[in-house]
Amino acid sequence: MVFDRKGYANLFKNAVTENRIKKSQESFKIKLFLDKAENSLLIAEHTKNIQPTKDQPKKLHWNYWAITISYYSMLYAAKAAILSKGYEVQDHDATQIALGHLLVPNELEKEDLEILKQAHKIFEDEYVHSFEDAKKESHIARYSAIKTYTERRLEEIFDNANELVGKVKLMLED
Repeated sequence: MVFDRKGYANLFKNAVTENRIKKSQESFKIKLFLDKAENSLLIAEHTKNIQPTKDQPKKLHWNYWAITISYYSMLYAAKAAILSKGYEVQDHDATQIALGHLLVPNELEKEDLEILKQAHKIFEDEYVHSFEDAKKESHIARYSAIKTYTERRLEEIFDNANELVGKVKLMLED
């Protein structure tokens, strides 16, 4: 899937106009969101690894929540990264829009970061796609009565959450 930079720029402008994305000086929240992201990831891992006994809910139901918690770990990491750019988001879709607009560098910015030996700060568009995918799966897990998940799909979403949280943490370490 091709990353639509102009599309994200337009969506960002509209979300700012609608007050779904707002300027913010509250950088103290960055550490709080990163902490929530990391701990949510630990809780997601614990939940996905649970082997229920016969008197507990079936594994499928634990998987629903592992997916949802994995997604929320991504959401919290995204909020931290967005705050580092001076903005706060009001909803899940605005978070994806801000990620795409504020964090994915253009080719010139990528080259500059590589020249400065800061390639670890490059936030690839694949992270925005992973966020969108997890957002959709989390919604299905919460609101659908018929969707079932394979262990492979759960692992994929969890691994993507782990990568996104780790990337944001690495980017914000300086």
